[in-house]
Amino acid sequence: MKHLYKILFVVILSVSTTDCLAQEQTDYLELGLTQNKTGNYAEALRNFSLEIEKNAANPNPNSFYGRGFAKYNLKDYRGAILDFDKAIELKPTYFDAFIARGQSYSKQENHKVAIQDYNEAIRLNPLEATAYFSRGISKAKLANHRGALSDFNKSLELNAEYAPCWAARGEAKAHLSDYKGSIEDFDKAIEISPKRSNYLSNRGFSKMKLADYQAALKDFDEAIKLSPENPDDWYHAGFCKTQLENYRGENGEKGALEDFSKAIEMDPAKAEAYYGRGFVKSKLGDPRGAVEDYTKAAEIGNNEAAKIMYDTKMTKALLDELRNGIQDKVKIATFSTERAEVYFNRGSAKAKSGDPKQAMEDYNRAIALNPIYAEAYFFRGVAKSNLGDQRNAIQDCSNAIKLNPKYAEAYYVRGIIKLALGDNTGCMDLSKSGELGYNQAYQVIRDHCN
Repeated sequence: MKHLYKILFVVILSVSTTDCLAQEQTDYLELGLTQNKTGNYAEALRNFSLEIEKNAANPNPNSFYGRGFAKYNLKDYRGAILDFDKAIELKPTYFDAFIARGQSYSKQENHKVAIQDYNEAIRLNPLEATAYFSRGISKAKLANHRGALSDFNKSLELNAEYAPCWAARGEAKAHLSDYKGSIEDFDKAIEISPKRSNYLSNRGFSKMKLADYQAALKDFDEAIKLSPENPDDWYHAGFCKTQLENYRGENGEKGALEDFSKAIEMDPAKAEAYYGRGFVKSKLGDPRGAVEDYTKAAEIGNNEAAKIMYDTKMTKALLDELRNGIQDKVKIATFSTERAEVYFNRGSAKAKSGDPKQAMEDYNRAIALNPIYAEAYFFRGVAKSNLGDQRNAIQDCSNAIKLNPKYAEAYYVRGIIKLALGDNTGCMDLSKSGELGYNQAYQVIRDHCN
């Protein structure tokens, strides 16, 4: 957790100014919808926000739905739920918004609440295949595999060409030990989408459960070719090879030893891969190596690793980038030794040279001369964070936000520090930062807020 106290706040919000008349004429809703379709979610979010602001007196539920959709795809599920709430408030029969809100709750592993939204969507539109599919996914997550199977059946009745539903039904059947039926469903999913490595992996798993190791290995090998970064596929390939007594590769091909080692290289906490490699080493006459791997497997199995929330280091180059981005927006004023800008800029220069303590003294002087100087509060907060005073750093960011409610960088920094202190409301700050246009917030949200 202490890594979080040396945080660097990256990349700068670029501000574009446009003529007020042009803004009035721009159809932000249409722009946002087009950008959502093309995957430009950050820009879509910005345009939906402008549309919402422009029509605050007569809000359009589609604007909130569109912005929620953009946030969902940026993995800001908390923020998405708030927008879908508003869309439903404005249009209580908005079944698409119920589905989307349910999917957002599902991403937060809140499947019981998600199912309530899917139920309402199905009540409003009983012919919407996506609602049954999504409800089936949540039921499966709650280990209600028979209920999930029923929903997947209904979804496929309504849309028989949706590969993810065939795959999800295949998984449900595997959980119910219907491995033959599972393989048939994955066959169909792969027929529709032949380049999805996880479909091959799951079909391989069902084949492995039927002891068809050669066929299973072929699926895992094909999955690895398509997506070589999945340690589970390497582990399962190694397991199949142990069953086929292919412990050490021949003729340039990898054996089980190499596959287990690859799985460990990619995931050093993968206990079962250490166990498998220990088994292979024992078979290959390396009892010392086998004991080491078995010991490691036992240690990992009995150790619940703490989650590392955020470990980006504060670096001079990144801090300069943030600082310079703010300073670029500040216009030079007539020189005076008693102007707050003089102390602010001198403080920024000191911080840039690696002296946050001296910088903070200049920020103090700038604030004393101009108590509504948002940038001075913000950079004093950054300096305090550098010096380990996280609580007061949060207060300075809060002061900057009070003075400038659209200060995206201040929301971002405050959110990061809150997460460092174990306060999950930092995710809401990051969501607000992203909503205001600071797109780097979404990387942190993706990694630490869902």
